Amino acid sequence: MPIRIALNLFTLFPLVLISFCLRAEPWGKDADLAHLKPASLQDQPYCCTTPLMGPVAESLIGFHQTIITPIDGPRSNYLPSSSQYTLDAMRKYGFFVGFSMGCDRLMRENDDPWIYSKVTDQQGYLLKYNPVP
Repeated sequence: MPIRIALNLFTLFPLVLISFCLRAEPWGKDADLAHLKPASLQDQPYCCTTPLMGPVAESLIGFHQTIITPIDGPRSNYLPSSSQYTLDAMRKYGFFVGFSMGCDRLMRENDDPWIYSKVTDQQGYLLKYNPVP
């Protein structure tokens, strides 16, 4: 059993290392969403202040935004995207509250009608506007 855990950690470590090395600005649909931050978040710290878990979570979200989203395509119906929302929430409220807010947001990610604010992005898609409170 300990060997199996060691092998899982051994295979996970290169992915985490690669995500640290490939940390770059998102591109495509997420790039447009990443730069449209609400004014209330402009003075927030650039990184999550929770030690250990914050940088790891940010690097995993960065890996998702830079590697997985361009391959799989953007699927978020929200502005900002769910990954950017989680990142902003973690930077504003800390890892645990921000992660919980991101999980809640992912559970609401669907095509159901939205009764609150809607915006149109640069490609003409109608998106649900829901920034970090």
